[in-house]
Amino acid sequence: MTAQTDTPPSHRPPSSRPHLAWSLSITLGLGACGSTVRLDTPPQPSPAPAATPTAAATASAAPSAATPPHGEQDRVQDSAQASAIAPPNVEAQSLDDTVPADSYAGRSDAAALATELAQNLGLPRDWVWSALSQARFQESVPRLMMPPPTPTAKNWAAYRARFIEPTRIQAGAQFWRTYQDQLTRAEDTYGVPAHIIVGVLGVETQYGRNMGRYRVLDALTTLTLDFPRGRSDRSAFFKSELGAYLLMCREQGLDATQVTGSFAGAIGWPQFMPSSIRKLAVDFDGDGHIDLIHNPIDAIGSVARYLAEHGWQKGQATYFGVTPPEPSEALDTLLAPDIVPSFSAAEMASKGATLSAAGQRHPGLLALVQLYNGGQPPSFVAGTVNFYAITRYNQSSYYALAVAQLGEAISREVLRQNGRTPTGR
Repeated sequence: MTAQTDTPPSHRPPSSRPHLAWSLSITLGLGACGSTVRLDTPPQPSPAPAATPTAAATASAAPSAATPPHGEQDRVQDSAQASAIAPPNVEAQSLDDTVPADSYAGRSDAAALATELAQNLGLPRDWVWSALSQARFQESVPRLMMPPPTPTAKNWAAYRARFIEPTRIQAGAQFWRTYQDQLTRAEDTYGVPAHIIVGVLGVETQYGRNMGRYRVLDALTTLTLDFPRGRSDRSAFFKSELGAYLLMCREQGLDATQVTGSFAGAIGWPQFMPSSIRKLAVDFDGDGHIDLIHNPIDAIGSVARYLAEHGWQKGQATYFGVTPPEPSEALDTLLAPDIVPSFSAAEMASKGATLSAAGQRHPGLLALVQLYNGGQPPSFVAGTVNFYAITRYNQSSYYALAVAQLGEAISREVLRQNGRTPTGR
């Protein structure tokens, strides 16, 4: 699960419309999960499947605006945000003055956390404490959780340009050629086409190039015990993910101090949060264990399964072109459900929206999705249930459209290079 920002993967000012509520695949970062982590939304397992529109890879409220995925976002934001961040409460809770100031080994709240997690998860307390006592407070992690000191207007054109660009397209084409058989198998198994899987992995981590450099143990412990002031408290969410991470390490025989990921704790090629790895990741190459950090084949299968579990419908398009009605009550009605598909093609037409020819033939429900372009007129697409499924990975309509359009651009490039339609679509 998949984090980053207009406002983190969801970055938008509060609004009565769901996808404009301040939220991150990640999906979190996502990312996320897939995953990106979004803030100011009710806590829930990241990217964890959910039947409601708010249960996505990273947070709860529906997609937000342009939030970069976790792997793209491991950078320290302006130091002006530091004033909103509470320093670790080392002196007040110190157990041992000899430990480094940034170590959790000397903090009574960390010791209490180890006891709580051990009891709740059925893990040996000594084993849990041996891990948590090695965690270090990371000052940049709370800072990255804060919104930019000077928010900028959401801009789909600028967001799109970050991801649909020659370097990423060429890398995606190479990835497609290398793993064509596995992409085809993922589509056959889960119904998710190759170009969507390739699009997710390209946006999330540029095919494994940007998976994050934070120790996951440090990031999740910091966000559990030292979540920043100045925004709604999500420490309970990160405590849950820390527990899932410890369970994952115990189950897979991993050293909890050695796994790296994003500042929000998202892991591997697809930037899954630990809870999503435990629930949805798959051993797609059949080697006996799941590895989303070093094994892109497992990442391919896991992304496909994640989307399938969140409502992907085989054979349906992701979005269609649409011209909205002029500003009116009808337009307000069409925009009210945000990215949740709520109208048939006929209902959209009756309210003045003009769909593409393919959109007019679509048998399922659609959503009129609005994407802002800074000071320029907004863009619109008609999103299907599959567009919505992508927003369960990272709760941002900008993210979903970037994934779809990057995948389309890569598909065209593979076609150009091969002189034929690539398999797996």
